[in-house]
Amino acid sequence: MVCARAALGPGALWAAAWGVLLLTAPAGAQRGRKKVVHVLEGESGSVVVQTAPGQVVSHRGGTIVLPCRYHYEAAAHGHDGVRLKWTKVVDPLAFTDVFVALGPQHRAFGSYRGRAELQGDGPGDASLVLRNVTLQDYGRYECEVTNELEDDAGMVKLDLEGVVFPYHPRGGRYKLTFAEAQRACAEQDGILASAEQLHAAWRDGLDWCNAGWLRDGSVQYPVSRPREPCGGLGGSASAGADGGANGGVRNYGYRHNAEERYDAFCFTSNLPGRVFFLKPLRPVPFSGAARACAARGAAVAKVGQLFAAWKLQLLDRCTAGWLADGS
Repeated sequence: MVCARAALGPGALWAAAWGVLLLTAPAGAQRGRKKVVHVLEGESGSVVVQTAPGQVVSHRGGTIVLPCRYHYEAAAHGHDGVRLKWTKVVDPLAFTDVFVALGPQHRAFGSYRGRAELQGDGPGDASLVLRNVTLQDYGRYECEVTNELEDDAGMVKLDLEGVVFPYHPRGGRYKLTFAEAQRACAEQDGILASAEQLHAAWRDGLDWCNAGWLRDGSVQYPVSRPREPCGGLGGSASAGADGGANGGVRNYGYRHNAEERYDAFCFTSNLPGRVFFLKPLRPVPFSGAARACAARGAAVAKVGQLFAAWKLQLLDRCTAGWLADGS
C-alpha cells in the first residue's frame, strides 16, 4: 500500500496504497526560494514601472518575490500619494484583487490575506512577497502604480515546479464535465493544468491518447508517438507544437463545459511531506490499507501525490498499491 505523511501541522494531508505509499515532510519544508529579476518596460511618462522578464518560478509551500519597481519623476512630491495595486489575471479581461498599498495603508484580499506583503526595499520598490505559495497562485499578475495624473503597469508570470498528470475516474474515460474535472483534480491534490503546462509536459515526453479538459476550458491531448489509433500519423497539432512525425498537442478547441464529457489533465506541485510504500505480508483490501497508513500517522496517498513523488522525489517502486480514489 502507498501512504503519505505530511509534517506541516495539524491540517496537513497524508496518503496510502495496496503495497502503501506514505507522505512525511522534511524539516524546513516551509523554507522557500526567492528570485528577483528586473527589466525596464517603458521609458515615457512620469511613472515608469519595471517588472520581471519571462517568469518567476516557485513551488507549493515556497516563498517568492514578484518583482516590480517604479520610477516616479516627480520625486519632489514624495511617494506617499502613489498607489500600488497588484491584481491577478483570471480571464483575458477579468482581474481579481491581490494587494493594494497607499502610503502607510496596506491591504491584502481573499486567499492572499496573511500571505502577501510588500518587499519594501527602499523607495520605488513595489515588489510583492508571496508566502506559502499554493497551486491556485499560478498565473499572471499585474503590478500597477498610479499617482494623481498618470499610471503605468507591468506583468509578472508566476510559474510552479510540478507535474502534469492525466486523470479519469474509476467509472471509465470521458465521464467528466468541466466542473467535474475541476473537482476531480482538486480531490487528487491538484488543479486543472494550463495549456502551457500541458505543452511543457509534452516536450518532456508526455504521451496520452485520451482528450482532457484544461483550465481555460479547452480540450487537448499530447502525442509524442504519432499512431493511427491516436489521431493518425499526420494529424494537426496545436500552435507551438510540432506536427507530423514528431507528434504534438492535439487540440479540440473550447468545448461546451456543461454538456460534453472528457478526461482531465491535472497539475500538482511540491509535496508538503513524503510518500512512502508499505508492503503487507499478504494483499489487503482498501480498508486494510487505510488502517495501515493511519497506524503510522499517515493516509492513503492521492493520485497527484503519487505523481509528485515520482517526478519531484524520484520515487521508484515496481509494486502496485492502493490510492485514495480506490485505484
